[in-house]
Amino acid sequence: MYDGHHNRNFVLPLTEPMARYVGRETGTPAIVRLRTLDALPVVIRTWREPDVLRAIRGALPRAPECLARRNGSAVHSYVEGVPLSSVSKDGEPVERPLITSLMRTVAHMAQVRKETLPPVPGVRTGGDKDSRGFLRTLVQQADRQVRQPNWNEFGGLFEALGVPADALTRLAERIPAMTRRPYGLLHTDLHRDNLIVAADDRSIACVDWELATFGDPLHELATHLVRMRYPASQWDEVRQAWAVAMEESRPSAVNGLTKDLRHYVAFERAQSVYPDVMRAAKTLDDRLDDRSLAEATATVHRALTTAAEPLGLARVPGETEVERVLLRRQTSRHRRPTAFRPVPALTWLPDKRVPEDPCFPHPAVRAALVAEGTAPAGRVFKGTAHLNSVVRVPHVDFPVVVRRRIASFCRLEPSHLSEHAVLRAIARSDVDVTAPRVLALGRSHGGDDFAVHTYVGPRHSDRPPSHPVNGLLPHEADGLVYQLGELTRVDHAGLDPLAGSWDFYTWLSQQLVALVRALPKESQQVAKALGLPDADRLSEILARHRVTPRKHALLHGDLNPWNLVRHSKRDRLALTIIDWEMAMVGDPLYDLVRHFHLTPTRPEIRERMLRRWEDTLPGAYTRDWQRDWRVYRWVEIVRSAYVDLDRLVTGAGLDAPNVRRAVDSYAMTLAAATASLGLPARSTASPYLARTLA
Repeated sequence: MYDGHHNRNFVLPLTEPMARYVGRETGTPAIVRLRTLDALPVVIRTWREPDVLRAIRGALPRAPECLARRNGSAVHSYVEGVPLSSVSKDGEPVERPLITSLMRTVAHMAQVRKETLPPVPGVRTGGDKDSRGFLRTLVQQADRQVRQPNWNEFGGLFEALGVPADALTRLAERIPAMTRRPYGLLHTDLHRDNLIVAADDRSIACVDWELATFGDPLHELATHLVRMRYPASQWDEVRQAWAVAMEESRPSAVNGLTKDLRHYVAFERAQSVYPDVMRAAKTLDDRLDDRSLAEATATVHRALTTAAEPLGLARVPGETEVERVLLRRQTSRHRRPTAFRPVPALTWLPDKRVPEDPCFPHPAVRAALVAEGTAPAGRVFKGTAHLNSVVRVPHVDFPVVVRRRIASFCRLEPSHLSEHAVLRAIARSDVDVTAPRVLALGRSHGGDDFAVHTYVGPRHSDRPPSHPVNGLLPHEADGLVYQLGELTRVDHAGLDPLAGSWDFYTWLSQQLVALVRALPKESQQVAKALGLPDADRLSEILARHRVTPRKHALLHGDLNPWNLVRHSKRDRLALTIIDWEMAMVGDPLYDLVRHFHLTPTRPEIRERMLRRWEDTLPGAYTRDWQRDWRVYRWVEIVRSAYVDLDRLVTGAGLDAPNVRRAVDSYAMTLAAATASLGLPARSTASPYLARTLA
């Protein structure tokens, strides 16, 4: 007995009635294939396997025949020989004669006429030579047949691991022009278990045709190279054997081999992340001992690492983060494994800095943690520093969000105040500022810290929160300025013990210099090559400026569009301000100017906000702002030149939309920064710098 993708296969002798029914001798060995009813849909299918076997009967040497089928089961003829997997294991080299024999069989497939095959479902534009169109169709079918059917169950898991719902859609959009090649019959699943080696002449036959299709022969070579798990040293040998065999039977199929094969290999590695992650997660449903968890974690991490480049994933979570995500999912599924260790009871340790909330007591926190692991994809939001899961809790009439810091994230810009303390101070001050409310703070069973906040997005749908990514509308600009004025009324004395009459600009300059000094060595080298000053030189330049001392207030510190949530109904405040991790105490003008820097702002909106800001805040907070606001704007341009460059060099945070937007315009940021510093811009013509800026 052995298992396939969705079948269990048994080698059995034909009984007399069955032999009479299929026209074979009694006792002849046959393969009985039984459909696995609970198998995940993780493969792309074009035809029913019996239809394929009927079409290739007699056209390919030693191909199996479908002798009978009924209600999810089938009987196939037995192909004499042993699986290649019993001759050489995954990762081991395969003998050259066996590779040559296999490639002859693959070349025979290319000669099967389209007219003898079942009709290809759907519409494929571009004719039967459009390689780019075929690959795009493959990507679309992977999304339709693999990702979408499983997204309700596994979407939240993929989002938590950093694989967004549109990853395959974006891959399809990036497929470049490709050489045209004539289509042919493809097996698409030529791994060692599906290749049968004859005992006498060592010829190879192909079994298990359930994933066969009609398309670009280069796709066959790519799936074979990846699924056979050849050692890297043997790839060239296999490519050459394929090319030689194809040259003899269909020479035009070899066109563009060197240029285009990598695109099919990239697709194979990209789409494999879905079955690999889902199967690994499913193994933990019935077995959650230390060994199983370690194996699943390694499998998922390997799959993400392999798929990261072709899918355009900005960051691969470390194994610790992967393990915590898997463990939270299993805890939430209420399964009790049958192996060595039961699912651990969901326990958590409250942080006494946030007392129990009467509206959300400790049992509700536990319920939120249970629901977190199976939150649907539309309710899992991954930011630069946090994974946010929106959940509903029984007997609580409002949704909440469980916030966890991403384990591998290291913020380049430091946090100065505790987010929970800032939010509690806002709530205590009874000011007109719309911000989340902290409901709980603690450490969960997995050993990582979490916070539970009230959720401020759409309450009764799976629509994500709406953010002013293209800039504020007039009423939103008015609402934000009003709330910035209200922040001056927050009692911040207990938040920052160092707050006082110190020079905010001097402190801000020192923070920026410290940031530049702490950049990784590689980022510092690239910054120098681009003409940016080192920390000491930057300190001298910043010291040339002075800013009028103004009364200090609580600042948000990071008013980018994704930290502003639009209200579903128009009201006076218009926006809720979230993610207070960068909050600080300082000059209120800085908060407004940093918002202008981080958010696309039309000149008329900027002027409107500046006028209202001056009219709204007392004079102690606004004096000489006309002279100073450009100094803060200059500082933020310079800051972005270093921060965004480090993100480009290290890849940190690139999966967050605000970071992606910033680095996409880095060439303009660099030009503005060097010009404002009074320094000449360096050439970016070297290959390394060109890759950094791309």
